[in-house]
Amino acid sequence: MLRVAVDFDGTIVENEYPAMGKPLLFAFETLKELQKRGFVLILWTVRTGKLLDEAVELCKQNGVEFYAINSNHPEEVFDTDTPRKLDVDVFIDDRNLGGFPGWDKVFQTLCPNEPVQIAQKKVLSRYKRKGFIRRLLGI
Repeated sequence: MLRVAVDFDGTIVENEYPAMGKPLLFAFETLKELQKRGFVLILWTVRTGKLLDEAVELCKQNGVEFYAINSNHPEEVFDTDTPRKLDVDVFIDDRNLGGFPGWDKVFQTLCPNEPVQIAQKKVLSRYKRKGFIRRLLGI
């Protein structure tokens, strides 16, 4: 299955670096759907130390645990013989040419034979139960 590197700030959460931004709409739901379909997700972020720990914890709290963090494999240790470039098939990042397309477009691109509405329907029903849609629309 595809190996996917996912940026954190500006991609999973709003870019408020070094502060923690709010999760982007459908970010965690899409990542969980991709994991269910066998995608190997690697967190690829500029965050280190405590800031990285906070990002990883936020992801865990939202049901997403990455295969590896800032490396190709969990056990990988960087030294002068280890390249910093990840061996992945796809990078999801807000710094892409043209910017971040949104999580619905990410899902459509990686799962072209599945309607994005399937995943969004599950998410929207959860938001409806919490009154999120009414608050978003101001009704």
